[in-house]
Amino acid sequence: MADADKVEGAGEGKLEKGAEEKLDREEFQLRKRLPRKLPRRPNDVYVNNKTNFKAQLVRCERLFESGYSELFVHGLGAATPRALNLALQLNINHRGTLALATHTSTVRTVDDLVPHEPAREHRTQVRPVSAVHIRVAKTLLV
Repeated sequence: MADADKVEGAGEGKLEKGAEEKLDREEFQLRKRLPRKLPRRPNDVYVNNKTNFKAQLVRCERLFESGYSELFVHGLGAATPRALNLALQLNINHRGTLALATHTSTVRTVDDLVPHEPAREHRTQVRPVSAVHIRVAKTLLV
């Protein structure tokens, strides 16, 4: 197998593409690592599915009230629709006076495969996760 077909992770072992389907759940426990954080600015809002939507909306409104003319909403994986919904809800609340600019990307995340038996080797795998970054900015009305 060529080196290009191998996926390298940050850890002790390597895992080949497609090998995660071959691994038995009884042999390994999957532990998902948190993704690498983007630089944190005061006007960045990272959306997840665990936080109450209304609380995320209030946080964005408070950022606008505190003097920021733009904010950035970030969503990763399953939180992508929620991030889009948050930006659209902000635009509705401000009666269409906000400009929305959406950018999508793919973030590589690392998973640890921890063996149940101590004799087996610890492995890692890298998987892509979709991300969305939305710039929400106030527009000037003439």
